[in-house]
Amino acid sequence: MQHKARWLRCGDTQSSRCWEKCSPQLTLTERGLLGDRAYALVDSADGKAATAKNPKKWPTLFCFRATFIEPPRPDTSVPPVRITLPDGTTVTSQQADLNQVLSKSLNRTVQLEAAGGGHAGTMNAEEYWPDMEGLDFRDTVTDFTLPGGTFFDCATVHLLTTATLDRLHQLYSQGRFAVPRFRPNIVVTLASGEQDFVENAWIGHTLAIGDSVRLSITGPCGRCVMTTLPQGDLPPDPGILRTAAKYNKVNVGIYARVERGGSIRRGDAVRVEEARRAHDSVVAIDFSPDRNSRSDAIG
Repeated sequence: MQHKARWLRCGDTQSSRCWEKCSPQLTLTERGLLGDRAYALVDSADGKAATAKNPKKWPTLFCFRATFIEPPRPDTSVPPVRITLPDGTTVTSQQADLNQVLSKSLNRTVQLEAAGGGHAGTMNAEEYWPDMEGLDFRDTVTDFTLPGGTFFDCATVHLLTTATLDRLHQLYSQGRFAVPRFRPNIVVTLASGEQDFVENAWIGHTLAIGDSVRLSITGPCGRCVMTTLPQGDLPPDPGILRTAAKYNKVNVGIYARVERGGSIRRGDAVRVEEARRAHDSVVAIDFSPDRNSRSDAIG
């Protein structure tokens, strides 16, 4: 059975909006999608990465947008980015006063750093846990450590199926389970039209995408308060996270590690393989529109 890839998304900056552009083709490297999470804002007071996971500390991050000034290329330095502030002001990472402008807008002293450039070793970030049944913590803020030398929250690639989004909507019909709420890199559409949490069964397997790319599915993607926040035309809705907690252990989508890189295109076939033997079923992928800019270029 063949499925199709619907969206491919790469975000320049962490926790900023980059969903408006869905790329027809992206390059996967060992570090994930080329250019993904290339930049992050760092709090000068505590050295932690800024993230919308703690909206009480960073209430306006989703109002920022970041885009690369030129496309990223393999084996070259990360290109500069253009950042649009909530008031519509535009700045670039090449400006001498960039950090001052960003700090004034955020009302906190910050600096923009490039992955692998301005920091060594690991970096921490903060996550607010709402008071909601099914979460590991309630109404508190905890720290988590980003993978060394990166601005990823956990893994380098995040996949999601339309089957999962359709199932969540069945369970909570008032909710808008739109792709941008979940910010995946790749969205997979199942040819079967099935509506269930199908990608849960892919954990521990390999996904073959197109002619060359191979991803190792490492685990489920646990969701956080970010899925409940307003962004673009999506309203605030705690029911989004509550539904995931009640029916799928707070998980929406899966994480993956790149075993073999290459180019992937919207509409490429995706095949789920066993550790030693490939299945005949095939899926197609969609590159999600995030990351012109999820502000993934900014973590």
